[in-house]
Amino acid sequence: MIRATTPHDDTAASPGRLDTPRAELGRVGDEAVGRARARSTSAVPDVETVVVGAGPHGLSTAIHLRRAGVAAHVLGDPMSFWRTMPAGMRLRSNMSATNMVEPVGPLSLASYMQATGEQLSQPVSLRHFIEYGSWVQRGGVPDLDTRKVTNLARSGGGFALDLSDGERLTARRVVVACGIAPFERLPAGFAHLPSELVSHTGRNADPAAFAGKRVAVVGGGQSAFESAVLMGERGAEVEVLVRRPEVTYLRGWSPIHFIGPLAHVVYAPTDVGPLWYSRLVATPALFTRLPRETQDKIAYRSTRPACSYFVKVRIDGIKVTLSTEVTGAEVTGHGLRLALSDGTSREVDHLTFGTGYKVDVARYSFLSDSVLRDLRVVDGYPVLRRGLESSVPGLHILGAPAARSFGPTMRFVSGSWYAGSHVAHAVAGRRLGRRAPGPG
Repeated sequence: MIRATTPHDDTAASPGRLDTPRAELGRVGDEAVGRARARSTSAVPDVETVVVGAGPHGLSTAIHLRRAGVAAHVLGDPMSFWRTMPAGMRLRSNMSATNMVEPVGPLSLASYMQATGEQLSQPVSLRHFIEYGSWVQRGGVPDLDTRKVTNLARSGGGFALDLSDGERLTARRVVVACGIAPFERLPAGFAHLPSELVSHTGRNADPAAFAGKRVAVVGGGQSAFESAVLMGERGAEVEVLVRRPEVTYLRGWSPIHFIGPLAHVVYAPTDVGPLWYSRLVATPALFTRLPRETQDKIAYRSTRPACSYFVKVRIDGIKVTLSTEVTGAEVTGHGLRLALSDGTSREVDHLTFGTGYKVDVARYSFLSDSVLRDLRVVDGYPVLRRGLESSVPGLHILGAPAARSFGPTMRFVSGSWYAGSHVAHAVAGRRLGRRAPGPG
């Protein structure tokens, strides 16, 4: 169990007890919106910084910016991506790595449990994680603006953001923390099939909807196997099709449990990567000094497809077929007929892909041509420098798109600790005329 480090009085664990008081945090946002309306025709930006996205990375960055005295206006639907995940899912990360914003402090899991009376255990359920994220939002960003950004364009020395209600907001700086939903990876050749017959595991919020149906799940990682188990437990007939000859199953125990006092030294609380890489990938200042080829090798080893032990022990009754791919699918009167690489076929009611996500920052539909034209990108990833700032001055990009520049931890919730504090340090330092720190 994580131990809270805040004083044990009747207000210590309240989500309002931040380094900057809650009332002041709210006032930062309220004053920003007030200035936006008063200066709508002025060349001066309406707000200093806009954060687009209200998931772990967006909330963390907004909170760290405000703690550093930087006015941040936050746009987004809190925890929206996580609410599309299959009900009943559990997080693969350990308790420490499930913290948003900070591993210890007023917005940690320990403080949440103390404030609410909830006693969470590992693995943390999706429902509890969403509730925790909503608690973080209410305490750290109580003035959240839930409007969506429909277009982000360069304007003068800053940016203009068109919003879903038709209003335009201008900002000197923009932080994009919009998650991975637009990056769903589906194999080529299936886009023509109707969405009621083919889906990505990230869109199957209700596994019970597949009760009594024959479902083929493609993939060999956590999302594929957990989706298959959740569907099977709710009455579906499920087969998992894995193209690799074996599945990587994680152990139910970790070597760190036998290391004793040295465990926290050799294994980072971010919980990304195996024992011998964990501290390295948790420290971007070190990781990014490695040759590119080495970075890529370590990143793959730290994020390769694998199935947790708590899912493995529930696979009984789920058929798993290895070394097999779906080569084609056609609609029949009762669903789909799948052609497989081993020469066999399957008749199913639904086909779902647990094939992960492939970053392509251009798939953020709100990024205008003027932004994309000047955005330096390698293999879909924006090239980022200090403060996770892109080649477009004043535009910062967080989360999975930052993984190529700052390492695989950026793909996970625990990456929000580094991303939020690093952006805040860089932005606040510039306001005071100081040089921002490097990736570390």
